[in-house]
Amino acid sequence: MIVRLIFFLLGFSLAVSGGISTIAYLNLLATGHGMINYLQFISTRFECYLLPFGLILISLSIYYAPFKKQDKF
Repeated sequence: MIVRLIFFLLGFSLAVSGGISTIAYLNLLATGHGMINYLQFISTRFECYLLPFGLILISLSIYYAPFKKQDKF
């Protein structure tokens, strides 16, 4: 139980930092760059990969059901 909570908090913090970086780079659109250039730019930035990785960790911590021991009768 505590491990799932740690993974959830770790995923949440990674998703927040990646989301903030992705939103901050939206300022490139205001400087005249197009959407294609924006997507190419964020695909080369490591901190933007933290958003999907954090979302995956959050999903795994919520939906992963560990194997339960079966009772032997």
